[in-house]
Amino acid sequence: MKTTTSSEGVPIREEEIDAVLAAGATRDAAHVREVLAKAKELKGLSASDVAVLMPISDPELLGELFATARQVKEEIYGRRLVLFAPLYISNLCGNECLYCAFRVRNKDVKRRALSQEEIAQEITVLVEQGHKRVLLVAGESYPQEGFSYVLRSIETIYATRSGNGEIRRVNANVAPLTLEEFRQLKAARIGTYQVFQETYHHATYAKMHLGGKKMDYNWRVTAMDRAMEAGIDDVGIGVLFGLADWRFEVLAMMQHIAHLEERFGVGPHTISVPRLEPATGSNIAAQPPHAVGDLDFRKIVAILRLAVPYTGIIMSTRETANIRRETFALGVSQISAGSRTNPGGYVEGDPVAVSEQFSLGDHRGLDEVVRDVASLGYIPSFCTACYRLGRTGHDFMDMAKPGAIKDHCDPNALSTFLEYLTDYASPETQAAGEKLIADTLERMNDGVRRISQNLLAKVREGQHDVLC
Repeated sequence: MKTTTSSEGVPIREEEIDAVLAAGATRDAAHVREVLAKAKELKGLSASDVAVLMPISDPELLGELFATARQVKEEIYGRRLVLFAPLYISNLCGNECLYCAFRVRNKDVKRRALSQEEIAQEITVLVEQGHKRVLLVAGESYPQEGFSYVLRSIETIYATRSGNGEIRRVNANVAPLTLEEFRQLKAARIGTYQVFQETYHHATYAKMHLGGKKMDYNWRVTAMDRAMEAGIDDVGIGVLFGLADWRFEVLAMMQHIAHLEERFGVGPHTISVPRLEPATGSNIAAQPPHAVGDLDFRKIVAILRLAVPYTGIIMSTRETANIRRETFALGVSQISAGSRTNPGGYVEGDPVAVSEQFSLGDHRGLDEVVRDVASLGYIPSFCTACYRLGRTGHDFMDMAKPGAIKDHCDPNALSTFLEYLTDYASPETQAAGEKLIADTLERMNDGVRRISQNLLAKVREGQHDVLC
């Protein structure tokens, strides 16, 4: 059996995955319904269970899969959708990743690393739009000061305010670090550390990464071990769908999750599901080796929601507005909005193709996205309470797994949403938002409604950042 294993022990057992996929392909509708019934218990699914769901094509069974995913998502997280914005501080990179515009040999990209003053200007724009949470992103190469550039940037983000606004939580998507660097990142008060394996398929990984530190598969796949050893409770993993067979990637990711649960007692806080999108100077991005169609993409989201029900699923603006809407009901719990994927993009306004990492599918601004989310009956949430009240790692999972976290999520979502409506929203969004708040309160049980009404009253009195 071919196994990709690091010295710290993250096994990706490829032949085992192939065998599980082959067995799952032979299962009938009765087996599918057994797995869906198991998923409703909110205890997750095994690899063999997941393999049974992957071949579904019958419209009736697809409907049952999607309905089950929606039920599980709402039982655990309620109807809230957390919003954030990525902040690209640098597109300097020493890697040669064939699918990425930032690759070191791509001469078509205009390179830039933002100064601390420029980072503050970017954050001011985001704060004045209404954002409270950002994901710091940087290529795997820093200015002369090295990794301390990232730490200083986090400090700048937290220190920047405008009016009533501030960034309350910085998450970080940066290259794999040493244990000591992860400790420094923890001390900088990040929320979630995020890095994607891109592809778990070893041969594909080798073909796609032709230079730089990222060539080392094992160093990357063990990044989460080092992050968690360093005390970072919440980590986010993901796959860049389109590089290898999506069915293989999902099962390999489940092996990674199982490893983290076995070693640390807790799995990832989030899973991201980006698909390959066109990128300047990349033929691979324009013509993915294993392109994932819209139906399979929806199945990926639904299956992940059932397989690891406690984990947040992140949907970026790589996808179109329509695809994003469709996945809200299938398990997505966090979305980016008004994104720019080039350093300086928020101050400069329109996307700059010559410095973007990839093409965007959803170009709408934050206010329009918020209004759309509210009109669909979901609560746009700017909440960062769990990070700051210690509900991370084991504590978060202890509440998420039985579905108790939504009793905090819904009230905090409503109060932070009302903050946004009061301070930043257009009149049209304010109207849609107030209707959503009223409708949501009606659906709540008495205890959660009282908590929500108390928080909302404080916000209407002029208070900010009220938490439960």
